[in-house]
Amino acid sequence: MIDFNEMIDNHLKKENRPKGTGRYYPSEIGMCLRKVWYSYKFPMEIKPDLLKIFEVGNIMHDFVVEVLKSEKNPHVQLLKSEFPFRQDIDDFTISGRIDNLLLVKASGKEILVEVKSTTDISFVREAAPHNVVQLQLYMHALGVHNGILLYIDKKNLQSKVFDVPYKKEEAEKIIERFRELHKGIVSDTIPEPEARSSSKTLWMCRYCEYKDKCYTETPASNKWP
Repeated sequence: MIDFNEMIDNHLKKENRPKGTGRYYPSEIGMCLRKVWYSYKFPMEIKPDLLKIFEVGNIMHDFVVEVLKSEKNPHVQLLKSEFPFRQDIDDFTISGRIDNLLLVKASGKEILVEVKSTTDISFVREAAPHNVVQLQLYMHALGVHNGILLYIDKKNLQSKVFDVPYKKEEAEKIIERFRELHKGIVSDTIPEPEARSSSKTLWMCRYCEYKDKCYTETPASNKWP
């Protein structure tokens, strides 16, 4: 009997390579800096279930590309998809292959489209702050100052679109976050558990593979729930 679940796990399994100090990824900077720091200091193999979630996101991205390229939607022109990103800052580099970012032309202007899949579109009422952070960085570095976040439901393909206005000062703050991350990694100084500082970001802890380690390092208190 064929075990297709096992076959999928085998197909998606990736070699666990430690991250190199001095190279950082746009997709991480909107998340808790302590978690990102842990991922450099104590790398873990990505669990099969999480790899499957990532792959569903890739499939959804490919579908969006098909929709934008369709001759049935002539008012939108897909200019670029799945393109590399690199920005050298000080003595480190921000880089990665942008699989979920698209460049389109609509109403005579170029627009960066960040595609995010979700399990239930009805719960998406605004653009997630960590997604906005990522898109702000892209708009700043690529010089395209029109951006939208496109959320698409995995189960029924319903979607919501949120405009993200470019703000130079916000983009500069994001670059400062990279500097803070790099400084902490080089000096071996652990960042504060910032996801625990607000009820709006505490949800990150529920899905964090370093949760136990974080609470051992910084026990629960009034300041850090």
